[in-house]
Amino acid sequence: MTQKSFPDGAALVIGGSGGVGQAVCREFARAGTGVAITYNKKREVAEKLATELRGLGVRATAHQLTIGDAARCEAVLEEAAREHQRLHTIVVGAGTFAQQLLLSEMPRELWQQVIDQDVNGFFNVMKAAVPRLRAWGGGSFVHLGSAGHLSWPERDGISVAPKAAIEALVTGIAREEGRHKIRANTVLLGVIEAGMFLELTKQGVFDEAWVREVHKNLALKRWGKPEEVGHAVVFLASDRALYVTGQRIAVAGGYGL
Repeated sequence: MTQKSFPDGAALVIGGSGGVGQAVCREFARAGTGVAITYNKKREVAEKLATELRGLGVRATAHQLTIGDAARCEAVLEEAAREHQRLHTIVVGAGTFAQQLLLSEMPRELWQQVIDQDVNGFFNVMKAAVPRLRAWGGGSFVHLGSAGHLSWPERDGISVAPKAAIEALVTGIAREEGRHKIRANTVLLGVIEAGMFLELTKQGVFDEAWVREVHKNLALKRWGKPEEVGHAVVFLASDRALYVTGQRIAVAGGYGL
């Protein structure tokens, strides 16, 4: 983007130390806005990324966060706002590592854990962010969701179902907070060459037969690049999308068509 597309302040990227999250942070920095990166355990990764982003000429900070901890969500929003004066965007891309299981095979304990961490975690972030965004005169939420909403991916329910619940919250934010100039949108991710997909591939979960089968459901016969997710996120967060809310952009190669 060649013109200023964001107000002063920063984008808070929750899950910014992950594979896709790092790419999202880089695209925000390239668009000329500050970035507050959160990490759960990858402190060194987050701090190295922050140093890289500062080299692009923007203010960048790193903050430890587990979104299932409501008090920590409040503290990190306060920390990041103090470091950057204000936040104009909240990107929520953190999620529990997804095991590949049929719904009927899902242990109750795993299901409860993911709901508590991911869905209730998103709610914690929303509760901490909305009052502040109102006070700052508006802002934007961008959720990194799943293209599994478009066509059910067998054995990926522990990822898709919680994100569907979060989608309902995103729609609610868009409808209820628009009067306060707060927007909420989602980028639905297909198979992206980063993060969880690469880890599961290393574990042998995705073999050649799986690849052939998934490619049948793609209009574009390749996996997505993390920076392509970043481009969509930055657009939805930017002033170029000020009249866009409650929407979903699928970065998924035509999955589900």
